[in-house]
Amino acid sequence: MSTAVFTGLGVAAPNGLGAEEYWAATRAGRNGIDRITHFVPDQYPAQLAGEVKGFVAEEHLPGRLLPQTDRMTRLALAAADWALADAGVDPGELDDYDMGVVTASSSGGFEFGQNELRKLWSEGGRRVSAYQSFAWFYAVNSGQISIRNGMKGPSGVLVGDQAGGLDALAQARRQIRKGTPLVVTGGVDASICPWGWVAQLAGGRLSRSRRPAHAYLPFDAEAAGHVPGEGGAILVVEDGAAARRRGARIYGEFAGYGTTFDPAPDSGRPPGLRRAVELALDDAGVRPDQVDVVFADAAAVPELDRIEAQALTAVFGPHGVPVTAPKTLVGRLCSGAAPLDLAAALLSLRDGIVPATAHVLPDPRHRLDLVTGAPRTADLRTALVLARGYGGFNSAVVLRADRTPDDRA
Repeated sequence: MSTAVFTGLGVAAPNGLGAEEYWAATRAGRNGIDRITHFVPDQYPAQLAGEVKGFVAEEHLPGRLLPQTDRMTRLALAAADWALADAGVDPGELDDYDMGVVTASSSGGFEFGQNELRKLWSEGGRRVSAYQSFAWFYAVNSGQISIRNGMKGPSGVLVGDQAGGLDALAQARRQIRKGTPLVVTGGVDASICPWGWVAQLAGGRLSRSRRPAHAYLPFDAEAAGHVPGEGGAILVVEDGAAARRRGARIYGEFAGYGTTFDPAPDSGRPPGLRRAVELALDDAGVRPDQVDVVFADAAAVPELDRIEAQALTAVFGPHGVPVTAPKTLVGRLCSGAAPLDLAAALLSLRDGIVPATAHVLPDPRHRLDLVTGAPRTADLRTALVLARGYGGFNSAVVLRADRTPDDRA
């Protein structure tokens, strides 16, 4: 069976554009959360967000794309360009049908849709852009990336909030196993606009703190909701044998995947996160004591934090594995969150560094070895990335550091 490996990373995060800038900011604990600037948030109870800073679409994309794309898609297109360049791949040199695109989306092009609906209500239908027909759509990132790069292989979109980001990567692995040599995958979301903000407030999980360094505190006794953000990561996944033949730099292997759905709250059955972890470990052929680090979902909702901590202690034992949540520096990025965590996990495996969970004072009741304060150096071979989506989605991915042929033997 084909092995899926990661060869390219493209990151657009609130604390850094590009994988290396993001990684340097994450290691240094540089916070990307601040008061919203995309609109005036005075009338809203939650006013902090992780906004991608310094991104000027005109510097990265041709002018013809700008009228037809939402901010989300512009970020995704740039991140895809960076990922392909990082992988050393020129799409023009490959067969169109040997390249696929599978992304995740949580909200689609919300800001574009909001602006065009405002025109409809205030100026009439003739002023609405024809691009409204697709710019708001969940699948638009997959479509625009495939068109821009001439990718005609298997494509799709997964919708499952944060969990969808891992589900898209798993679908990419399926396509690799079916014979597609290369898939561009991941997720980018951007709905920091009044319409998108009201939708997120309706979920009841947003932090109302006005202090950027005290607003998003998963596994902390003062946890009171998360801070939303925008951005994410696009990654290049390739068939392992083909990538090695062309001499590609490999960040790591997609070793295992598990997904579950939570039962109804009144069913009496346990949540599904622990089972998702166990399925991913089984799929990878990895024992719990072989996992070197866990990148947590980190909901910062007391009950959800308790469920995640219980799942981890049930599988790994109390304080049994280092746990981190670097997203406390950027917020929860909807479908972009898990791909960004996965990119961070791959960089952790590369450099032997576990980034810290910023701002958090761990609640001892959770019995987690939560990495806080400063990054921790370690010999890292295997990482577990977790993601949950609003409504009961649970997903888990196991990553394995790339090894030389002698190591693999």
